[in-house]
Amino acid sequence: MSNVGQHLLSGALSGLTSTVLLQPFDLIKTRLQQGDATLSKTHAGAIRSAARSIISSSGVLGLWRGTSATLIRNVPGIALYMTGLSQVRSFMAVFPVFAAVRERDLERCSSALPILTSSGNLLAGATTRVAVGFALNPISVLKTRYESNFHDYGSLTSSMRSIVRAGPSELFRGLLASSLRDAPYAGLFLVFYESIKHEAASVLPPSSPLVYAGLHGGSAAAAGTIATLVTHPFDVVKTRMQVRTETKYHSLSRTILTVWNERGASGFFNGASLRLSRKILSSAIGWAVYESLLAFARPRTS
Repeated sequence: MSNVGQHLLSGALSGLTSTVLLQPFDLIKTRLQQGDATLSKTHAGAIRSAARSIISSSGVLGLWRGTSATLIRNVPGIALYMTGLSQVRSFMAVFPVFAAVRERDLERCSSALPILTSSGNLLAGATTRVAVGFALNPISVLKTRYESNFHDYGSLTSSMRSIVRAGPSELFRGLLASSLRDAPYAGLFLVFYESIKHEAASVLPPSSPLVYAGLHGGSAAAAGTIATLVTHPFDVVKTRMQVRTETKYHSLSRTILTVWNERGASGFFNGASLRLSRKILSSAIGWAVYESLLAFARPRTS
């Protein structure tokens, strides 16, 4: 299999695994973020209430509502992101300003990916994530609305047709907020992931497949924590813009002002614990699966 094919397959399997396991986190997060009323419960109480409401109306399997739409978004999305990121990093590694000359680190970490400076990783992660997000934004709108209970959607095809008929304004709804969330998230994630992985490998060299997976999974979980906390407010804004159709949600600035007027600063952290939990787990699972599969497929040297 070609190098690009390996990255596509590894990224797709990574996206499939994390999506199926973690869909309930995404579903409940969307339900918490979609409303505009002041919450009368604590954050934990609101999560429990939302989960009970879903289970009582649709059963336990109701927690996986929207999984098909999420798979359509995440499997190709993560595959394209991982593959694109590898290609961008390979291209940038040619330029001395971005290339990190750390051959011993490469050998010690057994990384299957090109090594860049922190500024190179920040730029590579941000640009690749935004490009993939732009291409798949219509499916992101479908995913978010499918998870919401504000839209009575039937089949995926009929739902997508209704969004397409509404025109470009609906297909790319929330794109700016998504980009403002995704660019810093992906850039910061990659910077911290490579830095934490480097330091961890110096303490615990990846001497076995299990340790190798643990090294990458643990580093990704820590990086995901930092990047998620920094970028969560734009996730709230993005969800409101994609789910709600009222005039007060028709632009980024209006949506930000609406959230602020309704709940103040705390409103920008609705669902933060759910997104944080999901990002920690999805990052750990996704990057451990991705890098382990690439390492397995890499030709062995004698």
